[in-house]
Order: sequence, then structure tokens, then C-alpha cells
Amino acid sequence: MQCIHRDVTEVTVSARIPKEMEEEVETLMREEHLEKSAALRKLMHLGLERYRQERALRLLAERKATLSRAAEIAKLSIWEMLELVRERRIVWVDDDVIEDVRAVLRR
Repeated sequence: MQCIHRDVTEVTVSARIPKEMEEEVETLMREEHLEKSAALRKLMHLGLERYRQERALRLLAERKATLSRAAEIAKLSIWEMLELVRERRIVWVDDDVIEDVRAVLRR
């Protein structure tokens, strides 16, 4: 993973974590030759990325977001969002709409 940040204001965050989690962070530090703060930033980035995707999928499945809004929430392109929806087998369009589209395509 390569993060490129432009004009990013950083803040200091303090948190208590279980010992087991610290051991995993230390493993990551050794494996990827990272300092602790870089390892924690990487893990936070990955966690937030997953959170955004899960939230977007949930809102899409609940019909509380459109596909384009879900892609925006997940910070993905529409095509990437469609791929994620397909992989997770999320139903986001009513069956009658799908049938209407199929009927039009058969013409």
C-alpha cells in the first residue's frame, strides 16, 4: 500500500489497545520495516477503507443510498463499487426493475 498525502494536516491521537493487538502491530512493524506510528497509520487507513465500503454496501442494500452515492461514500469509482456489489452479492435493484431492463435489452 502506498499512501500519497498532499496538504494533509495531521493530528495526534491517543488510544489504549489490548496487548495482543500491540503484538500484531509489532509484527507488522518488523515485516514491513515500519516505525510504530507508520504501522498504526497503515492499519487505521485499511480499517477506515473497509468501514467506508461496508457502510456504503449497507446503505445501498437498505436502499438509503444510490449506487453513485454509495461509491462516493466508499471513495470508489462506480465501476469499482459495482464490482464490490457483485462480489458481495448485494441486491440493490428491485426485481421488477431488472426485468424491465432485460425486456428492453431483448428488443
